[in-house]
Amino acid sequence: MTTLQTKLVRVALVALCAVGAWQAFQVTPAWASSRLTVCAQDLYVRDAPAGIFIGTLYAGQTMEVTEYSPSGQWAYGFAYGHVNKWGWVQNGWFCK
Repeated sequence: MTTLQTKLVRVALVALCAVGAWQAFQVTPAWASSRLTVCAQDLYVRDAPAGIFIGTLYAGQTMEVTEYSPSGQWAYGFAYGHVNKWGWVQNGWFCK
């Protein structure tokens, strides 16, 4: 193999490794968020997962979700509507 061919093979291998690593470790960046609409009749906002009650979101109100608990059972973000605070809600009660 020539020097140029060797370099091309190395570049191709690095590119394949980078793509594989990217696919294996796809995560939502901390700065990425989603504004979700509540479909439940009411949804309690808490200061921590399963923590102290700090407000209620009602059907049709929204929350800017910025992260999820490791279990995925709780969503954290800014609760608009009657709450207007940062807090945690039980996940699974947003419209699809």
